[in-house]
Amino acid sequence: MPYEKVGQELDRVIGYIKTRNYTDKEKDLITKETIQNIETYINPGWLKYRKSMSTNHAVVESRDYGNYIEGLYGEKFVDCFGGFGIFTCGHHNSEIIDVVKSQLDFQALHSQELLDPFRGYLAKAVADITPGDLQKCFFTNGGAEAVEMALKLARIATGASYFVSMVNGFHGKSMGAISVTGKASYRIPYLPMVQQVDHVGFGRSEEIDKAIRERYAVGGKVAAVILEPIQGEAGVIVPPAGYLREVREICDKNRVLLIFDEIQTGMGRTGTFWRCQAEDVTPDIMTFGKAFGGGVMPITGIICRPSLWVKELVDNPFLLGSPTFGGNPLACSAAIATIKYMIDHDVPGQCREKGAKLKAELLSLKERFPDLIQDVRGVGLMLAVEFFNSEIGYETAKGMFSRGVMTAGTLLNAKCIRFEPASVLTDEIIGIITSRMGEALEDARKKYAAGQLGDEGH
Repeated sequence: MPYEKVGQELDRVIGYIKTRNYTDKEKDLITKETIQNIETYINPGWLKYRKSMSTNHAVVESRDYGNYIEGLYGEKFVDCFGGFGIFTCGHHNSEIIDVVKSQLDFQALHSQELLDPFRGYLAKAVADITPGDLQKCFFTNGGAEAVEMALKLARIATGASYFVSMVNGFHGKSMGAISVTGKASYRIPYLPMVQQVDHVGFGRSEEIDKAIRERYAVGGKVAAVILEPIQGEAGVIVPPAGYLREVREICDKNRVLLIFDEIQTGMGRTGTFWRCQAEDVTPDIMTFGKAFGGGVMPITGIICRPSLWVKELVDNPFLLGSPTFGGNPLACSAAIATIKYMIDHDVPGQCREKGAKLKAELLSLKERFPDLIQDVRGVGLMLAVEFFNSEIGYETAKGMFSRGVMTAGTLLNAKCIRFEPASVLTDEIIGIITSRMGEALEDARKKYAAGQLGDEGH
């Protein structure tokens, strides 16, 4: 047979999947082959990309649970990175996994033609837990895809073409999503992109009002304003109190739609189910994702006010999009179980309470190291520590990693490192995080004073 050798190779790989009881020889081989495969078949840049949190680029992950990730050789890391906010319910949450396993026993993917009940049940649940009159759902697979659908829906529903987005905002890297993203390093390689986007300063509502009015003055019509209620990739930037409400009023006054990108801020992470609820504001369209699949399955989507589901979308249900795997039964079962878990265990309340404790400890480190730490900010379990330069941040993150605490930088450097651990965080783990970070800061201070820090964290 032409592919017999490939089949034999995959027999061995499937054996690795079915067991984690590897011999030392197998561990060595898996590590070696993983590095070779990434270099040859994926992208060698991945091996060094995580340098802001790693002194060893060859750690191969093997299993996860609770607040921990384990490497192939038993290396154990407290996960403060949280996969950019994926693991709000904890790693390998058994309550969510049990539901997904049950669904897998009957059906993994849907026919694309018959009616899938769990997509409907999930859509109703999302409508029930989101603010105001948000009702119509569309499920996707990744965050950028959800943003694409939100932008397309805004254009279809309004007939307008322009968008107002925020400088340093992040909405994904597909063409539409990166067009409304406000970070030059992500945009420059793809210019020109979608041209009908005006970027303004985040946290300054008057700039949004001005951008809309000036666009109208030259003949353009704005379909929507899009923003993150808290900017994540920008370094966990929290806008002034009342900002979301002011933006809502500006959009209403100018008859422009408001899109909140709650992919990272939503699903309890910031202490309420959705960050916009902190100011009692309802957007016209909201994107969700990250923790929505419980850290078990990838699923994202949008929800909007029913009035936006215009006749064209009813007449042609595939006009907005038709992702093959969007809203599949496995992903929907994970999201349903996640919502249930979050309600039963008050995950937003846990994030609020435990985030306050962790933030207090990080602030105490700022008091101990005022020469290194510039700021501590964030809400719930979406926190960040900003250093005076990237070199200090890199050295601190590297020191934490070597002590078994995983975190990561933002905006492609380590000047600001994020803390997005799971809601199953305990006081003991908070103590471990801060004590090990304190040790890492002591080391960073010594190297900084001696002029030994390089530019590795650029």
